Amino acid sequence: IIIFEQVKEKYKPKTERRIRLAANFTSKKSLELLFETTAKKPKHEAALLKYLQYVPVFSDSALNEKGIAKSSLIDEETSDSVIRTLVKNKILEEFEITVPRFGFDDPHQEYPILLSEHQEQARNSIVKNFEEKNTVLLHGVTGSGKTEIYIDLIKRALEGGNQVLYLLPEIALTTQIVLRLKKIFGSALGVYHSKFSDNERVEVWNGVLTGKFKFVVGVRSSVFLPFDNLSLIIVDEEHDPSYKQHDPAPRYHARDVALVMAQMHHAKVILGSATPSAESYYHATSGRYGLVTLKERFGSATLPEILFADLSNEKKRKTNKGEFSSLLLNEINETTSNKEQVILFQNRRGYAPVVQCEDCGWVPKCINCAVSLTYHQFRHAMVCHYCGYREPLPNQCPQCTSKRILTVGYGTEKLEEELKLFFPEIKTQRMDFDTTRTKSGYEDIITGFESGETGILVGTQMVTKGLDFDKVSLAAVFDADRLMHFPDFRSYERAFQLITQVSGRAGRREKQGKVVIQTSNPKHQLFSFVMENDVTGFLNEQLHDRQQNFYPPFARLIETMFKHTDKKIVREFAEQVTNELKSKLKGIKILGPGEPMVSKIRNEFLLHTLLKIPRDQGHLAEVKKTMTEIASKVLEDKIYRSVKVVFDVDPV
Repeated sequence: IIIFEQVKEKYKPKTERRIRLAANFTSKKSLELLFETTAKKPKHEAALLKYLQYVPVFSDSALNEKGIAKSSLIDEETSDSVIRTLVKNKILEEFEITVPRFGFDDPHQEYPILLSEHQEQARNSIVKNFEEKNTVLLHGVTGSGKTEIYIDLIKRALEGGNQVLYLLPEIALTTQIVLRLKKIFGSALGVYHSKFSDNERVEVWNGVLTGKFKFVVGVRSSVFLPFDNLSLIIVDEEHDPSYKQHDPAPRYHARDVALVMAQMHHAKVILGSATPSAESYYHATSGRYGLVTLKERFGSATLPEILFADLSNEKKRKTNKGEFSSLLLNEINETTSNKEQVILFQNRRGYAPVVQCEDCGWVPKCINCAVSLTYHQFRHAMVCHYCGYREPLPNQCPQCTSKRILTVGYGTEKLEEELKLFFPEIKTQRMDFDTTRTKSGYEDIITGFESGETGILVGTQMVTKGLDFDKVSLAAVFDADRLMHFPDFRSYERAFQLITQVSGRAGRREKQGKVVIQTSNPKHQLFSFVMENDVTGFLNEQLHDRQQNFYPPFARLIETMFKHTDKKIVREFAEQVTNELKSKLKGIKILGPGEPMVSKIRNEFLLHTLLKIPRDQGHLAEVKKTMTEIASKVLEDKIYRSVKVVFDVDPV
């Protein structure tokens, strides 16, 4: 068998059909003669007059060179056949040009960035830190104006002829900030994310390569663009887990890649966040990074008032409506009555996370994964969020034939539906994975909310990240308890970050905002840190716990995931590999093998092992080599050849 390999260029430049006057009709005299010949042909004359309105060649014949898009000439009065006839008679010429799919016009005016006294001090402190350190953590409270500081530093870098990369964790964030940045940086600005087509991304890639785009805003994959003169990388919302790519390989953390890139390019890095990750905060306080803090909101804005809705108490007193507390409904009513806006956060998409038979307790499960199906009303189906399997909602229970099928719990879709019933006169929109599948999906939702057309925005984590709207005076966390109860050492940190970030969406201008947090346990210790906005106190406590239990940043973690369609085979393989690891890797704590939270995905049974490696041992490369060798050796056994092994260094 002979196999030929060939690499083909799939990229196709975008072209546009254009029309211009034939060269012998661009002078004033020739135009007069031309109109004499077309006087008896009103449609031809109308087409020519329309062309001259767009392209006044009589004032400057050079304007004719670029012509006009053919589509601009065609309307009810001027048909395509009229244009074709004029081309055939050699009065007009039709030609094709290559046009960019992506690009902004240069700004018509300067947009000065006026920093407050606190922002100026922070900017100067960053610049001073850069004299000794390559990385600075900018810890600024929500609404403190970190973006203005970024813009000031970006301008300085571009004026020096250098390139800048501005990383954001979420495509929704790029949509809003690009609307602002394009007014300042114009054609120098490129945008890169997965909602663009392959052809659009190729053009941005080439734009970076040729130097057309000096400044790129993008999500995690932007770190792989071909920069050659990079002097500044900004990682905004550096704490966000979206920076980590889990599947498919390569499994990387964009923040960590950015730090390596900065070393390669001799560039500087700013890590920005209102709720820094415990790891970055530790590196900053131990002197590895510089640390700059912004403790006050920009202008006259103050931190919001935080209110707790005690769901347990409300249910006892029967003042709630379903899972909505009376406090939350009253605050939404007051806010919307004042023509102000509301952001409501619920970190679960779909209509209801569980479907259940009221009589026998039957719950529909995915046939491929060890999870229950989530009901999505807009699809009229129950869907698995892991493999995409779906089936219709049954009319009766397949187990006991009861017709009492309930939907249990609240997803964003159900919240949107109920809010429309509670507040029918207020436009409510939803922002989650289902409503933002397309590039325009983000833009339409954000534009509608920014214009004030939408009064209530319900969403998943997307609504917590850096969005800035003047009229939002109420933010709410619908189910705070669920955020804290994950079997993960980072669950409290993530809950604190999400609640604090949601709180930061409210009251970002003159009027103080409010935050409603729905919980059954308002006295939980985490909420005391939220109430005081005590980020450093919370992080110091987390770091103490992690040091006691040997978790990052005091250890490096490597997770090994084993996958196979046969449960017995994957168990035997995982135990054999783990036992080998324990015998060869001394001084390293090895946990497992055990089942992850979801033990079966896409018909493959899963087991995982976790290695905790002391940072001071400094032999991570040796550990990785040993792990690979052991797994490869066991895979040589014919029984285990089809077992999949996935290594994930520093899992998030």
